[in-house]
Amino acid sequence: MRALGLFLVFALVWLLLSGLMKPLVLGLGVVSCLLCVWLASRMHRVEEDAGPALRPLHLLAYLPWLLKEVVLANLQVMRVVLSPRMALDPVLFRLRATQRSQLCKVIYGNSITLTPGTLTLDVDGETMLVHALERAGAEALRSGEMDRRASALEASA
Repeated sequence: MRALGLFLVFALVWLLLSGLMKPLVLGLGVVSCLLCVWLASRMHRVEEDAGPALRPLHLLAYLPWLLKEVVLANLQVMRVVLSPRMALDPVLFRLRATQRSQLCKVIYGNSITLTPGTLTLDVDGETMLVHALERAGAEALRSGEMDRRASALEASA
């Protein structure tokens, strides 16, 4: 089942990136996806590291929320950078990640990095080292909303 799921993910990515629905391209896409799944299974990655199941509905809710946060953070960074005083107040701090799976920790760390003005520098177990352009960005992350939303993506074991 995991191999089939992996194949479907590869096929979806192939379709989104190629954008072509010609028979030759679709055939090459199927062959490429099958080859990638076969290579992953030969490396024993399908059974071991396929990762936990994500809650699809939570993911569909998370992505628009993340997009909204990225837009708001962009506006905040623009305000700081375009200000005549350029009142930067960079902060380096540690943040606890409550996600159980590596996949959701990666999603959380990447969500922090995708949000302008913040950057995940290191992940060490349950702790992330984060740089924020100003204290407001650090406080927004410390509130824990992004952490809770990323944790909610994990399917119950």
